[in-house]
Amino acid sequence: MLEDSETLTIRLSADDNVVVARRNIAGDTRVVSEGVTAVDGVPQGHKLATKAIAANEPVRKYNQIIGFATRPIAAGEHVHEHNCAVQEFARDYDFCADVRPVPFVGDGAQRNFAGYRRANGRVGTRNYIGVLTSVNCSATVARFIADAFNRSGMLDDYPNIDGVVSFVHGTGCGMASSGEGFENFQRTLWGYASHPNFAGILMIGLGCEVFQIPRLMETYGLSDTDSFQTMTIQASGGTRKSIEAGVERIKAMLPAANACKREDAPASELTLALQCGGSDGYSGITANPALGAAADLLVRNGGTAILSETPEIYGAEHLLTRRAVNRQVGEKLIERIHWWEDYTRRNGGEMNNNPSPGNKLGGLTTILEKSLGAAAKGGTMPLSGVYLYGEPIDTKGFVFMDSPGYDPCSITGQVASGANVVCFTTGRGSVFGYKPSPSIKLATNSLMYENMSEDMDINCGPIAEGAVSVEEKGAEIFEKILAVASGTPSKSEELGFGDNEFVPWQIGAVM
Repeated sequence: MLEDSETLTIRLSADDNVVVARRNIAGDTRVVSEGVTAVDGVPQGHKLATKAIAANEPVRKYNQIIGFATRPIAAGEHVHEHNCAVQEFARDYDFCADVRPVPFVGDGAQRNFAGYRRANGRVGTRNYIGVLTSVNCSATVARFIADAFNRSGMLDDYPNIDGVVSFVHGTGCGMASSGEGFENFQRTLWGYASHPNFAGILMIGLGCEVFQIPRLMETYGLSDTDSFQTMTIQASGGTRKSIEAGVERIKAMLPAANACKREDAPASELTLALQCGGSDGYSGITANPALGAAADLLVRNGGTAILSETPEIYGAEHLLTRRAVNRQVGEKLIERIHWWEDYTRRNGGEMNNNPSPGNKLGGLTTILEKSLGAAAKGGTMPLSGVYLYGEPIDTKGFVFMDSPGYDPCSITGQVASGANVVCFTTGRGSVFGYKPSPSIKLATNSLMYENMSEDMDINCGPIAEGAVSVEEKGAEIFEKILAVASGTPSKSEELGFGDNEFVPWQIGAVM
């Protein structure tokens, strides 16, 4: 990273024609290191042109195209949505050109954490009992069952259980009984039902819905066991009887769940969800590359890191295809990009409906700029697999899972795919949690971190201030991941987040 000698701006590449304002720059301010004078005010995190840019000429940041000038831009001018927009341009996918072997850590140097090893060999970072719902109609009953434990003190004698959590949603009926939407939902419920962060599961349906629990069980070869129970409200005799029956079934699970103890496990058993939300102009400079450095460390220890949010790698996908372990993996990623182009077209949308208003206030102008910063969360390791939403991750290393950019929906899919820890970067200040997996919040700038320190776990702002390197902050994040995976609560957990962010991706008509 090249930094302005007067600490006014940050230059990311010698070939860029914009730099990023490190703090608010008033009009007529001389930016000595760039040899230009600010024509107008440039807010913190926004872009300043370092030379004249002709109409339709590419605007470059990270030495990549982030948009095109919609009119002539003078040197020293603020570059944003008033003079920069997306145009079509060719991307060179150059499959596998940059793939390199993973430099795994040596024998005896691998890191461990303290987790819950389940009977099937998988390792959890938390020890919850989950109440899953097959349909929105069973949501209230599921919540009442979970509340019976969390508000009554019934768990006081079971200190090794993190809680009883209900996972409710707005679908399960009024939907097609086959196709992409149904398959997404089925994978999501199965992924949660089999997640290693649960010691027990109770799945509740109404009884007459499209998404039938017996069909799910048949598809995945499931049967009722001591730790996996199913029931429907209609067969149980209504609301009150269902709540009573559900409470009794979970009571029977408590002793075995409480008997689970943490034990040493290799970091290779960690699957990390990589997410960003409420991004700003610093996201691609500080927190995202630092999280990418932490993801590299996890992969080097044999673990798995999942990048997602397909609409938010749009314009940066060519950087990922170059790291694909083979052409098939790279082409699978491009197939998902084409699916999204068609999906938005069919629904009267466009891929550049992003960034959000908050993103733009923070300095992000186009989806290309946002995507280039977002892709930095993926680090530098080879892309070893591409998966559908909620599809079980069966490959170690750095992988991609298709999902919308909507954070709760995307992380729901990542958790369903097996993520047992979440790292979430934010520049504007997103507040979320994702039970059953703990969520670690990474602030992109010091101002927001100081304003929302009760919500943020790590401040990555010092990277922009020149006080710490991306690699050093990445190492700090990796240590935090190991600590949280071992039981240290994240800020989101301390605040009680995570009961309301279960949002399966709905595709298709609601009938």
